[in-house]
Amino acid sequence: MTVTSIFKAEPLHPEFGASLTGVDLKGDLTPEIVEAMHAAIDEYSLVVFPGQFLDDNGQLRVTRALGEPEAEHVTLGNTGRVVYFGTIGNVDPDGTKRGNTDRKVFFQTGNNMWHSDSSFREVPSYVSIMSVHEVPDEGGETLFVSQRAAYERLPAAKQAEIDPLIAVHDYVFSRTKVHPEAVSPSHAASLPPVRQKMVRTNPRTGRRNFYVGSHARVVDGWEDAPSRALIEGLLEEAIGEEHIYSHRWQPGELVIWDNRCLLHRGVGYDADKYRRYMRQTRVTGAGNTLSE
Repeated sequence: MTVTSIFKAEPLHPEFGASLTGVDLKGDLTPEIVEAMHAAIDEYSLVVFPGQFLDDNGQLRVTRALGEPEAEHVTLGNTGRVVYFGTIGNVDPDGTKRGNTDRKVFFQTGNNMWHSDSSFREVPSYVSIMSVHEVPDEGGETLFVSQRAAYERLPAAKQAEIDPLIAVHDYVFSRTKVHPEAVSPSHAASLPPVRQKMVRTNPRTGRRNFYVGSHARVVDGWEDAPSRALIEGLLEEAIGEEHIYSHRWQPGELVIWDNRCLLHRGVGYDADKYRRYMRQTRVTGAGNTLSE
């Protein structure tokens, strides 16, 4: 099954990303459509389906078609309840808008650091899925870069150096940069630091990428200073301006990105002035990266 046998694909960036049209995701998600979606994720890393206008039920249906939904970690860590949706933005379920100084809105600024969703979990995410409902008139874009393209730009000697390494990913490390109280004690206890491969291989294509981001705290077995130098150097390699794709969200889109190889970060917006309401689900990965 090829992507173009099901979808019309329009590239978004020279290194990754495509807008896919030709299928109504509210319709029958046949095995052929689902296989083509997986193939598109492997090929493009970021896929945008415009004009879908999916509600939560429709979004969860697509999520389940792609794999096992991942429990949203904030609710799970704070209450023990399993829910599959997180809200990105400043609008509550009852329609109330939160402003810039609201605690929840402020803590979401942690998403403005380059990261891969759930790299801090024992089994990290396969993909994130965003259904777009309301967007601000200014700001609120999300920036994406490919750690796969960045790895392929590295000299062979640098690739050989990092190929066997393991990094420790730590949610508390990254989120407490926003505020010391950004993570509750119960939430922190639910997410102890985990070890992940620094270099991952796509099982379908064989292409490789490094795997870092804001949650990567230290190289396993290394001192802090050389660890930070390596991790931050790899990040700098990935985020050169010419390598960034800036996505301007549009209502009705369904957007899926591959957390195995992409980094992303949010761009701020004026929550006092604008409403932003997007619903996110994730599909859990195949296992811990050390078993890949």
